[in-house]
Amino acid sequence: MKKIIETKNAPAPIGPYSQAVLSGNTLYTSGQIAMDPITGRLIMESIEAETKQVMGNMKAVLTEAGMTFEHVIKASIFISDMDNFESINGVYNQYFSSDYPARETVEVARLPKDVNVEISMIAVK
Repeated sequence: MKKIIETKNAPAPIGPYSQAVLSGNTLYTSGQIAMDPITGRLIMESIEAETKQVMGNMKAVLTEAGMTFEHVIKASIFISDMDNFESINGVYNQYFSSDYPARETVEVARLPKDVNVEISMIAVK
């Protein structure tokens, strides 16, 4: 059994997918990019601002599912340039206090809308 999670506080999907799917007590999120859900504008003034918007969008999806970053057990980070790793990691770290989730960070050739970072997560309540 699955439940589709949808919130107006995160960008609407730009393709045939859901923001997240809850299956039992496990939440599988789709990747979030730095799109402002209100204006539809990409936030790309700096890699830090971009990552902050991504994490804000992810927070909105988690909140809609009744979860927080404390529930996250796995994160996947896709970046266009590994030279941004330290800056992205600095912002990402602000959202977790301890017991960090498992994670991989992968440099890819290109991301949707030519953004620099996309993050997806798995959370369990």
